[in-house]
Parts: sequence; C-alpha cells; structure tokens
Amino acid sequence: MTKAMVVHAFGGPEVLSWEEHDCGQPGRGEILVEQAAVGVNFIDVYFRTGLYKPPTMPFVVGKEGAGTIAAIGEDVTTLSVGDRVAYNGANGTYAERVVIAADQVVKLPDAISSDIAAAVMLKGMTAEYLLRRTFPVGPGTVMLFHAAAGGVGLIAGQWAKHLGATVIGTAGSADKCALALQHGYDHVIDYRQEDFVARVLEITDGKKCDVVYDSVGRDTFPHSLDCLKRRGLWVTFGQSSGKLPDIDLGILNQKGSLFATRPSLFGYVANAREREESAEALFGVIASGAVKIRIDQTYRLEDAVEAHRDLEARKTTGATILKV
Repeated sequence: MTKAMVVHAFGGPEVLSWEEHDCGQPGRGEILVEQAAVGVNFIDVYFRTGLYKPPTMPFVVGKEGAGTIAAIGEDVTTLSVGDRVAYNGANGTYAERVVIAADQVVKLPDAISSDIAAAVMLKGMTAEYLLRRTFPVGPGTVMLFHAAAGGVGLIAGQWAKHLGATVIGTAGSADKCALALQHGYDHVIDYRQEDFVARVLEITDGKKCDVVYDSVGRDTFPHSLDCLKRRGLWVTFGQSSGKLPDIDLGILNQKGSLFATRPSLFGYVANAREREESAEALFGVIASGAVKIRIDQTYRLEDAVEAHRDLEARKTTGATILKV
C-alpha cells in the first residue's frame, strides 16, 4: 500500500488528506510509475475546490509528474521497466505511485532531470502550444503576457524572446518584475502600482499588441482587450484571480474586431504524436540553454497543503514541485 493526497470533499488546502491509497496494478496499455517528483499547478487548485469536476469522489489530486517505470501492463511495447518518464494530463499524481496509460508519457532524455521534467510538463508544454500554435510568435510580434513571474510566464518570456518577439509582461511586485526581466521580458509592468493598459500604450507608442496571453481571468478583464491591436488575439487560458464574467461577444467588435480563444493544453496534446512533438520542442529549448527552468519552491509530497496555501497566496515564483 502506498500513500497519496486524497480529497474527500471540495474546499481549501486543508481538504488535502495524506493517507494510504491503493493505486492498483497496470492493466492493458498501462504502466506503473514510481514517482520521483510531482508538479504543482493551478489546475490542481481548480479540481480541489470543485471548479473543475474530478472523475470520481474521493479522488487524488494532481496532473503532472516524473519517475521511473516499476511495472508494465499487457501490450506495452515501446516502454520498459526502468525507463525514466514524465507526463501530464494523468489523474491522481499526488501519490507515491501512479498507474498511467502508456501513451500519456514521454521518455526523458539524459539532459532532463526528473525534477525539471516534473516542473515543466504542464507549464512548459503550455508555453509551447501558446507561443508556437495558438499564436505563432516570431520576429515582429509584440505580445503581453500576464503573470510574467509565474511558472508558465518565466518559460514563455524566455521562449518568446528566443523566437524574436518584443515581450511585455505584468507582475504583482517589484521583486517579481525584476525576476521576469531576467527571463526574457523586455518590459514588465507592476500592475499593483501602474495602469497596465496605459503602460502598454506608452511602451508600444500607441500601436498595442498582436496577442495578449491571460491566465489571470477576472482581474484583468476587460482591460486586456484594450491592449490589443485591431484584429488582435486575446488568449485566455486560466483564471487564477477568479472566474470570468459572462461575456457578450459584441465587446470583441467594439474593441477592434478582436479574436478570442479559450485553449487548454489537453486540446493541443490530444494524442501521443502531439504530446511527443510538444515535449521534443520543450526539451530542445531547455537542453540548448535558450530556456532555463527555475524550481523556486520544493516541498515534500506530504506537505502539499502548505504548497497549495503558498500558491493561492501568490507567494510563489517559477515552478513548484513536490518531492516523493
């Protein structure tokens, strides 16, 4: 019997319960992973609070991690016991062991540690699809990225700069602004001290941005739309400050025939080929040094309650992992 963080009722961090949990054995097309590290993400909070609905109740929280294959089920031909793997999109990863579909994992190259992989499989692959597929960023692109000092933001800033963009970010303190400036951002706006719309207009000489990436939600709407050029794209991919209000799509016309999309990672890595291609691109920019990964918070798996409290209080920067 192994242990895991189990949720019996929706609520605050205190509903995470460290207890014995039987993850079972791998069935056909599945593998058993002995966890080394687990990533902590806002999506875990969404499931814990009930904003997103889990497949069962009670359930083990968590979507991302890395470790070593301990056993394989029938019809698994591309993986072996002892392989180092990482994954996102699984269920129940705040656990010492987890059973996962074999086609949900990717093998780790020697250049990528298990800690780094656990920190980037969601955040880094999110940055990959946002910058390379939702809106193909390149030379000449002017972009605004909210929460620039967060886990996704620090990766996106470096990657976007590597792609040749002019990168503007927002963050909530002087320290976070300084951190983002060290990670690819050309300009970072302290939204607690400045009007970010006015500053974007100033930075761009009134030309505004081609694309705004917004994971904040309620607190940045509708102001994000005022940062966009005519026919610009608003990418709303999270809601860390709270759920967006019901939106009258007519506002997109009023603000300049804008486009809007609400993507998720799992719409962009829906099969093994897409997942492997995304991971290959991510691991490539990390191995080359174009993107450096910061793991600023490390907790024990059994201390996930503290990790969630710090995440929701916006005390964290960069990536957060749980060590198993």
